[in-house]
Amino acid sequence: MCGRFVISDTQPDLVALFDIEIIGENLPEPNWNIRPTDQVPIVLESTKGGPAVRRLESARWSLVPSFAKELASPYPTFNARSEDVTEKASFAASVATRRALIPADGYYEWHTDGTAKTPYFVHPPEGERIAFAGLYSWWRDPAKPETDRSRWVLSATILTMEAVAPLDALHPRTPVVLPDWMWDTWLDPDEEADQEFVDAAVEAARPTAATLEFHEVAPVRENGPSLIDPALIPVGSL
Repeated sequence: MCGRFVISDTQPDLVALFDIEIIGENLPEPNWNIRPTDQVPIVLESTKGGPAVRRLESARWSLVPSFAKELASPYPTFNARSEDVTEKASFAASVATRRALIPADGYYEWHTDGTAKTPYFVHPPEGERIAFAGLYSWWRDPAKPETDRSRWVLSATILTMEAVAPLDALHPRTPVVLPDWMWDTWLDPDEEADQEFVDAAVEAARPTAATLEFHEVAPVRENGPSLIDPALIPVGSL
């Protein structure tokens, strides 16, 4: 799973990396301790009756399906299992044409050994950036008037898959990290996706996942670049 992650890139960094054409409002600052329901930058493509346009937008990390009665959900929606995502009402509509990339430096995972949980930072080789396969949704707040622009809430989720070696030593699940050659295909709103499309993306992600590295870190508290530094005094090992 992915319950905390890191984005240190600034807005100009992301615009350049993903060839962004339109920049949304109120984009979040770099964050080394992103939690579910925090705002995160996402990359999406929209048509609105014309050619596809690539956008960088701010989204709530925990997807709110369009049919939801309220913003808060009784169950977690910050991750979505790739194996059966098209069978879940909360995610099925988004799979079809509302797919996103969620940029990241890496993510945190807690390795459990008995009652002890040791945090690790999982990341690509030095100097590289990754993008999680995501889904997004627009939800309209029925309690707000038509004239209130904030009545529309953009939210997103991160797809997960079975972990590959060496990540499976940490946890049985891992985010779907798409290789850069598949970013355009994943974002294409004219490609109506199904479970077979998602499965193909997962297969493409496996070699990338196998290149990820990890190291133990201190307890993940507060915020700042030091959170991803290797722990000075390891409290556990795999």
